[in-house]
Amino acid sequence: MFAPALLQASDELSSQLAQMRFAAPVACVYDPLTYARPLWQQYLERYGTSTGRVLLLGMNPGPWGMVQTGVPFGAVAIVRDWLGVRGEVVPPAEQHPRVPIEGLQCWRNEVSGERLWGWARHRFGTPTRFFKQFFVANYCPLCFLEPTGKNRTPDRLPRGERQAVEAACDEHLRKVYAILQPSLVVGVGQYAEERARQALGDVPIGRILHPSPASPLANKDWSGQAEAQLRALGVALP
Repeated sequence: MFAPALLQASDELSSQLAQMRFAAPVACVYDPLTYARPLWQQYLERYGTSTGRVLLLGMNPGPWGMVQTGVPFGAVAIVRDWLGVRGEVVPPAEQHPRVPIEGLQCWRNEVSGERLWGWARHRFGTPTRFFKQFFVANYCPLCFLEPTGKNRTPDRLPRGERQAVEAACDEHLRKVYAILQPSLVVGVGQYAEERARQALGDVPIGRILHPSPASPLANKDWSGQAEAQLRALGVALP
Protein backbone atom coordinates (compact mmCIF):
# COMPACT_ATOMS: atom_id res chain seq x y z
CA MET A 1 0.00 0.00 0.00
CA PHE A 2 2.63 2.52 1.08
CA ALA A 3 5.42 1.73 -1.41
CA PRO A 4 3.27 2.15 -4.56
CA ALA A 5 1.94 5.46 -3.25
CA LEU A 6 5.46 6.67 -2.46
CA LEU A 7 6.69 5.57 -5.88
CA GLN A 8 3.84 7.34 -7.64
CA ALA A 9 4.53 10.52 -5.67
CA SER A 10 8.23 10.44 -6.57
CA ASP A 11 7.42 9.77 -10.24
CA GLU A 12 5.16 12.83 -10.23
CA LEU A 13 7.90 14.92 -8.63
CA SER A 14 10.47 13.78 -11.19
CA SER A 15 8.10 14.66 -14.02
CA GLN A 16 7.66 18.16 -12.63
CA LEU A 17 11.36 18.74 -12.09
CA ALA A 18 12.26 17.40 -15.54
CA GLN A 19 10.53 20.41 -17.09
CA MET A 20 12.79 22.87 -15.26
CA ARG A 21 15.99 24.35 -16.66
CA PHE A 22 18.95 25.60 -14.69
CA ALA A 23 21.46 28.26 -15.68
CA ALA A 24 25.21 28.40 -15.09
CA PRO A 25 27.02 27.56 -12.92
CA VAL A 26 24.91 24.39 -13.02
CA ALA A 27 26.43 22.29 -15.81
CA CYS A 28 24.65 18.96 -15.28
CA VAL A 29 21.58 17.77 -13.37
CA TYR A 30 21.05 14.17 -12.25
CA ASP A 31 17.73 12.70 -11.10
CA PRO A 32 18.49 9.21 -9.73
CA LEU A 33 14.78 8.60 -9.16
CA THR A 34 14.56 8.12 -12.93
CA TYR A 35 17.69 6.30 -14.13
CA ALA A 36 18.11 4.36 -10.84
CA ARG A 37 14.37 3.84 -10.41
CA PRO A 38 14.58 0.01 -10.03
CA LEU A 39 16.85 0.41 -6.98
CA TRP A 40 14.72 3.23 -5.58
CA GLN A 41 11.65 1.03 -6.02
CA GLN A 42 13.35 -1.85 -4.20
CA TYR A 43 14.21 0.47 -1.33
CA LEU A 44 10.59 1.61 -1.03
CA GLU A 45 9.20 -1.92 -1.32
CA ARG A 46 11.55 -3.22 1.37
CA TYR A 47 11.45 -0.36 3.81
CA GLY A 48 8.66 2.11 2.98
CA THR A 49 6.04 -0.15 4.46
CA SER A 50 4.66 1.33 7.68
CA THR A 51 3.52 4.51 9.40
CA GLY A 52 4.36 6.19 12.69
CA ARG A 53 8.16 6.18 12.38
CA VAL A 54 10.77 8.94 12.61
CA LEU A 55 11.40 10.40 9.15
CA LEU A 56 15.04 11.38 8.64
CA LEU A 57 15.00 13.97 5.86
CA GLY A 58 18.14 14.78 3.90
CA MET A 59 18.74 17.65 1.48
CA ASN A 60 19.61 16.20 -1.94
CA PRO A 61 21.75 13.43 -3.47
CA GLY A 62 25.51 13.30 -3.20
CA PRO A 63 27.58 12.45 -6.31
CA TRP A 64 28.91 9.16 -4.92
CA GLY A 65 25.84 8.13 -2.93
CA MET A 66 22.25 8.48 -4.10
CA VAL A 67 23.43 9.65 -7.52
CA GLN A 68 24.91 6.16 -7.97
CA THR A 69 22.40 4.03 -6.05
CA GLY A 70 19.03 5.80 -6.03
CA VAL A 71 18.91 5.44 -2.22
CA PRO A 72 19.09 8.51 0.04
CA PHE A 73 22.59 8.86 1.53
CA GLY A 74 23.22 5.62 -0.35
CA ALA A 75 26.89 4.74 -0.02
CA VAL A 76 27.38 1.87 -2.48
CA ALA A 77 28.71 -0.88 -0.21
CA ILE A 78 26.06 -0.30 2.47
CA VAL A 79 23.21 -0.16 -0.06
CA ARG A 80 24.36 -3.40 -1.64
CA ASP A 81 25.57 -5.40 1.34
CA TRP A 82 23.50 -4.15 4.30
CA LEU A 83 20.30 -2.84 2.79
CA GLY A 84 20.30 -5.63 0.20
CA VAL A 85 19.28 -3.32 -2.65
CA ARG A 86 20.77 -4.56 -5.91
CA GLY A 87 20.32 -4.25 -9.63
CA GLU A 88 21.51 -2.46 -12.72
CA VAL A 89 21.51 1.29 -13.15
CA VAL A 90 21.11 2.58 -16.69
CA PRO A 91 23.05 5.87 -16.88
CA PRO A 92 21.39 8.90 -18.43
CA ALA A 93 22.51 9.94 -21.90
CA GLU A 94 24.12 13.13 -20.61
CA GLN A 95 26.67 12.66 -17.86
CA HIS A 96 29.16 14.92 -16.15
CA PRO A 97 32.66 13.82 -17.20
CA ARG A 98 33.91 14.06 -13.61
CA VAL A 99 30.91 12.29 -12.06
CA PRO A 100 30.10 9.26 -14.21
CA ILE A 101 27.16 7.07 -13.26
CA GLU A 102 28.56 3.63 -12.39
CA GLY A 103 25.76 2.33 -10.15
CA LEU A 104 26.72 -0.35 -7.66
CA GLN A 105 30.08 -0.72 -9.38
CA CYS A 106 31.12 2.75 -8.23
CA TRP A 107 34.24 2.54 -6.05
CA ARG A 108 34.07 6.08 -4.67
CA ASN A 109 32.99 6.65 -1.06
CA GLU A 110 30.06 8.82 0.03
CA VAL A 111 31.24 9.95 3.47
CA SER A 112 27.85 11.34 4.53
CA GLY A 113 26.20 8.05 3.61
CA GLU A 114 28.85 5.96 5.29
CA ARG A 115 28.35 7.94 8.47
CA LEU A 116 24.55 7.87 8.52
CA TRP A 117 24.03 4.27 7.40
CA GLY A 118 27.15 3.14 9.27
CA TRP A 119 25.61 4.51 12.44
CA ALA A 120 22.32 2.72 11.67
CA ARG A 121 24.15 -0.58 11.12
CA HIS A 122 26.21 -0.19 14.30
CA ARG A 123 23.31 0.89 16.52
CA PHE A 124 20.56 -1.39 15.19
CA GLY A 125 22.41 -4.35 13.71
CA THR A 126 19.87 -5.17 11.02
CA PRO A 127 17.86 -3.07 8.56
CA THR A 128 14.66 -4.58 9.96
CA ARG A 129 15.36 -3.15 13.41
CA PHE A 130 16.39 0.23 12.04
CA PHE A 131 13.42 0.65 9.70
CA LYS A 132 10.98 -0.38 12.40
CA GLN A 133 11.78 2.97 13.99
CA PHE A 134 13.09 5.15 11.13
CA PHE A 135 12.72 5.90 7.43
CA VAL A 136 15.21 7.91 5.38
CA ALA A 137 14.21 10.19 2.49
CA ASN A 138 15.56 13.25 0.70
CA TYR A 139 13.79 16.58 0.29
CA CYS A 140 15.04 17.14 -3.27
CA PRO A 141 15.97 14.26 -5.61
CA LEU A 142 18.15 16.34 -7.93
CA CYS A 143 21.93 16.62 -7.88
CA PHE A 144 23.20 19.88 -9.38
CA LEU A 145 26.79 19.70 -10.61
CA GLU A 146 29.02 22.61 -11.51
CA PRO A 147 31.62 22.38 -14.31
CA THR A 148 34.25 21.20 -11.80
CA GLY A 149 31.97 18.39 -10.61
CA LYS A 150 31.18 20.18 -7.36
CA ASN A 151 27.75 19.48 -5.91
CA ARG A 152 25.73 22.74 -5.85
CA THR A 153 23.09 22.31 -3.18
CA PRO A 154 19.50 23.51 -3.79
CA ASP A 155 19.78 26.36 -1.30
CA ARG A 156 22.49 27.91 -3.50
CA LEU A 157 20.42 28.05 -6.68
CA PRO A 158 19.33 31.49 -7.96
CA ARG A 159 16.14 32.65 -6.27
CA GLY A 160 13.76 31.91 -9.15
CA GLU A 161 15.15 28.44 -9.76
CA ARG A 162 15.25 27.66 -6.06
CA GLN A 163 11.65 28.73 -5.52
CA ALA A 164 10.42 26.56 -8.40
CA VAL A 165 12.29 23.53 -7.09
CA GLU A 166 11.14 24.13 -3.54
CA ALA A 167 7.50 24.50 -4.55
CA ALA A 168 7.56 21.07 -6.19
CA CYS A 169 9.56 19.46 -3.39
CA ASP A 170 7.36 21.00 -0.68
CA GLU A 171 4.28 19.49 -2.30
CA HIS A 172 6.01 16.13 -2.60
CA LEU A 173 7.04 16.23 1.06
CA ARG A 174 3.43 16.85 2.03
CA LYS A 175 2.45 13.74 0.07
CA VAL A 176 5.18 11.68 1.76
CA TYR A 177 4.04 12.94 5.15
CA ALA A 178 0.42 12.01 4.40
CA ILE A 179 1.44 8.52 3.27
CA LEU A 180 3.91 7.65 6.04
CA GLN A 181 2.33 9.71 8.87
CA PRO A 182 5.63 9.95 10.76
CA SER A 183 5.67 10.57 14.48
CA LEU A 184 8.51 13.05 13.99
CA VAL A 185 10.29 14.65 11.03
CA VAL A 186 14.00 15.20 11.60
CA GLY A 187 15.88 17.37 9.15
CA VAL A 188 19.40 16.11 8.58
CA GLY A 189 20.91 19.56 8.54
CA GLN A 190 19.47 23.07 8.72
CA TYR A 191 18.12 23.34 5.18
CA ALA A 192 16.07 20.14 5.39
CA GLU A 193 14.64 21.21 8.74
CA GLU A 194 13.71 24.65 7.39
CA ARG A 195 12.00 23.17 4.31
CA ALA A 196 10.10 20.68 6.45
CA ARG A 197 8.80 23.47 8.65
CA GLN A 198 7.83 25.53 5.62
CA ALA A 199 6.10 22.64 3.85
CA LEU A 200 4.45 20.89 6.78
CA GLY A 201 3.62 23.63 9.24
CA ASP A 202 2.63 22.71 12.78
CA VAL A 203 3.83 19.10 13.06
CA PRO A 204 6.65 17.67 15.21
CA ILE A 205 9.92 18.65 13.51
CA GLY A 206 13.51 18.67 14.71
CA ARG A 207 17.07 18.59 13.43
CA ILE A 208 20.28 16.64 13.70
CA LEU A 209 23.73 17.58 12.46
CA HIS A 210 24.38 16.79 8.81
CA PRO A 211 27.13 14.14 8.46
CA SER A 212 28.93 15.95 5.63
CA PRO A 213 32.74 16.03 5.96
CA ALA A 214 32.49 19.68 4.85
CA SER A 215 31.16 20.42 8.35
CA PRO A 216 33.96 20.68 10.96
CA LEU A 217 31.48 19.69 13.67
CA ALA A 218 30.48 16.54 11.81
CA ASN A 219 34.10 15.39 11.73
CA LYS A 220 34.13 15.08 15.51
CA ASP A 221 32.04 12.05 16.56
CA TRP A 222 29.07 12.70 14.28
CA SER A 223 27.19 9.62 15.46
CA GLY A 224 27.53 10.58 19.12
CA GLN A 225 26.28 14.08 18.44
CA ALA A 226 23.40 12.83 16.28
CA GLU A 227 22.32 10.37 18.96
CA ALA A 228 22.35 13.08 21.61
CA GLN A 229 20.23 15.30 19.38
CA LEU A 230 17.77 12.50 18.66
CA ARG A 231 17.41 11.72 22.35
CA ALA A 232 16.84 15.43 23.05
CA LEU A 233 13.96 15.23 20.56
CA GLY A 234 12.47 12.36 22.55
CA VAL A 235 13.63 9.54 20.29
CA ALA A 236 14.46 6.38 22.25
CA LEU A 237 17.44 4.44 20.91
CA PRO A 238 18.45 0.86 21.67
